[in-house]
Amino acid sequence: MELILKKDVENLGFKDDVVTVKNGYGRNYLIPQGYAILATSSAKKVLAENLKQRAFKEAKLVEDANKVAETVKGYEIKIASKVGSGDKLFGSVNNADVAEALAKQGTEIEKKYIKVTGGNVKRLGKYNAAVRLHRSVVVDILFEVVAEK
Repeated sequence: MELILKKDVENLGFKDDVVTVKNGYGRNYLIPQGYAILATSSAKKVLAENLKQRAFKEAKLVEDANKVAETVKGYEIKIASKVGSGDKLFGSVNNADVAEALAKQGTEIEKKYIKVTGGNVKRLGKYNAAVRLHRSVVVDILFEVVAEK
């Protein structure tokens, strides 16, 4: 089944992509949730026209995302967390904590666009996170988990 995505869908594609999925996934989940529409010939023509009109705006968005990426790369992020015996944390540090730390630095990024490498962090140390600012702009940031005083 061929569909046109109306929103970004994790592990499938970005908005306005034409994707091929199994019938049940499209019919029972993507279309009823409003994530996609059927890719008929008329819908594809409308999509092509919209993409043509949006090309200039897209270039500006990519430029803005690159500026934000440069500022985010320069940040030195330290996340304080309660520590038990050794270097083991009480709880864990995840993408929400990284988003909060970025907000303290002055850059608001939604937590759904941040992926901590390896999932949740459960020990002290330095880690990576991938921040997706645009479909073509993904920046890796370093953050350190330190013991709370």
